[in-house]
Amino acid sequence: MKPNLAVTIGGVNMKNPVTTASGTFGFGREYGPYIDINRLGAIVVKGTTLEPREGNATPRLVETPAGILNSIGLQNPGADYLVEHYAPYFATLQTRVIVNISGNTVEEYARLAAKLDGVPGIAGLEVNISCPNVKKGGMAFGSHPATAAQVTKAVKQATALPVIVKLSPNVTDIGEIARAVEAAGADGLSVMNTLLGMAIDVRKRKPVLGNIMGGLSGPAVKPVAVRAVWQVYRAVKLPIIGMGGITTAEDALEFILAGATAVAVGTANFVNPRATLDVLEGIEAYLVENSITDIKELVGAAHR
Repeated sequence: MKPNLAVTIGGVNMKNPVTTASGTFGFGREYGPYIDINRLGAIVVKGTTLEPREGNATPRLVETPAGILNSIGLQNPGADYLVEHYAPYFATLQTRVIVNISGNTVEEYARLAAKLDGVPGIAGLEVNISCPNVKKGGMAFGSHPATAAQVTKAVKQATALPVIVKLSPNVTDIGEIARAVEAAGADGLSVMNTLLGMAIDVRKRKPVLGNIMGGLSGPAVKPVAVRAVWQVYRAVKLPIIGMGGITTAEDALEFILAGATAVAVGTANFVNPRATLDVLEGIEAYLVENSITDIKELVGAAHR
């Protein structure tokens, strides 16, 4: 008998715990030639803003010894375009689609959430609180408990969709932020977003990225991400999507044992378009080999 892989993240029912990290899987259709997307538990699509965005100055991407630095700058066609052109495709999928949303003000987050509310094909929202709060001089919403909670509350009031808040690791105490958004009504958490980093071209003696700094992702960040999931699991009762450097099923299982109910594969998709399915098949094989009948038996097991 096959083990039960089904999990639920804040009201989003997934047939298995494997999803994708926002910004690494386009809007899903791009990976159609490489994998059967319907085999995944969910996909989290590219970050979406209220208005179209051209993104940051180039270069936007640089490879590091164990990952990449990116400063894409949320380039996207905007919410109206997503609703008109991508949502009809989402509605044809058997897997759940979660839309990552970003804003420069609390009001923008709320308006965006309201615009996506009730759109066929959209099963939930992932709220990126690593964005700069333009009314607070550019401080990221997720760097302070009060502003993180403010965004969460506004989004919850604007939509009936499940709200999953994506936490930033660039804070002193990620557990404190997790508790704040839990109290504000979040249905789930994504842990974690990218680490802030930069690279310098020693020949040009200039920063490599056009935006100077960017987000570090890939295998280099995995120990940090596992630690973050461990701390958040201890801090709150919300279900967690763990992410950060997952390339193999063993990586994913570390996150699950640390407390993640589901996992997201990100940068690995650029190296191996089949990475999500490799992770999924590896998790199932592990359960079979160890006579585990339900994936939920492993969630947070390292704490026990």
